[in-house]
Amino acid sequence: MDFNTIKANMQAATAKAQEALRHDFSGLQTGRATTALLDGLMVEAYGSVVPLNQVGAVSVPDARTLSVTVWDKSQLKAVEKAIVEANLGLNPMNDGQMIRINIPPLSEERRNEIIRIANRFTEDARVSVRNARRDAMDALKAEKSSIPEDDFKRYEKEIQDLTDQTIATMDVKLKEKEAELKQV
Repeated sequence: MDFNTIKANMQAATAKAQEALRHDFSGLQTGRATTALLDGLMVEAYGSVVPLNQVGAVSVPDARTLSVTVWDKSQLKAVEKAIVEANLGLNPMNDGQMIRINIPPLSEERRNEIIRIANRFTEDARVSVRNARRDAMDALKAEKSSIPEDDFKRYEKEIQDLTDQTIATMDVKLKEKEAELKQV
């Protein structure tokens, strides 16, 4: 395997880790209504489990409210149940036509808890990047006999630089998320 392939594999793995972190951060409640809070929510409907976006539409009428318009009114109870069971700290209100969800303001304790969760998500992403670095280094070492020593050192440095750059980007995203969570 040549270095370009090794590097491309590592870049793909680090991009995947960054995307997973972005997705994890989008699901964290910041005290403002966002449709991302309900992304990935699964609803038991029509005898199977389906994503919420297949049974209804989520919208944000104002900064503290989400509304879920369910296309088949017979599924309102199932959607309401799925929201409650998701343990998002949300209290859905079913008015018979749609489900409204008021987003409560975050207490200081809850903000700190969410920041700890964001830190855990970031550390998990860092571990994924470090694993990608280890895999790339292992692949590079397997090819060491066919690579000149100067090139080998340069490739090792490139892999380390990519790792450092990706982790620094993740740390910046974490700081931005923390600042967003600390806003009252």
